Amino acid sequence: MVRYEYRCPACGPWAVALPMGAADAQRTCPTCGDPSPRRWSAPQLNRMDPALARERLREEASRDAPDVVTSVPRAARRRAPADRRQARLPRP
Repeated sequence: MVRYEYRCPACGPWAVALPMGAADAQRTCPTCGDPSPRRWSAPQLNRMDPALARERLREEASRDAPDVVTSVPRAARRRAPADRRQARLPRP
């Protein structure tokens, strides 16, 4: 489905989703019923969240040229238990 935009002289802009190529040059306004000419606008091809787009590009780049790791990441520091009796329990 493609989003086609129309502009009613009385009500202003409105849009309708139709199959590609099914839009007429004029349609009746859903609010007032007056004929509304079709507006020509750029297709909205890239409407993805910028953070998601960056992550997808990073993922695609790692497929062909993955990041080289030179060392093992440092382990997270464990906190000492608050109760001394728990210190003697086995750790995983």
